[in-house]
Amino acid sequence: MSKKNVHVYITGLVQGVCFRARTSEHARMLGLNGWVRNLPDGRVEAVFAGDEDVVDRAVQFCRVGPRGAIVKDVAVCEEIWDGEFDGFTIR
Repeated sequence: MSKKNVHVYITGLVQGVCFRARTSEHARMLGLNGWVRNLPDGRVEAVFAGDEDVVDRAVQFCRVGPRGAIVKDVAVCEEIWDGEFDGFTIR
């Protein structure tokens, strides 16, 4: 199975709606590594690392978000797999 590492920026009403917590729960359920955090400009930033198809499922979750979120845009930048992450954290 091919490994994938992506950096994701989510724009919209994504802070104050448990976006980080639900994203973290979803990523852990999928067995992904990486992290998620709020940015000062109101966006949420996340890194997902793992099997390609599973990473794609996490990105798809970000396109919808948890109940209460209004996602306007999701920018995805694929990065070189380096296996540096161990687990999934909220920063």
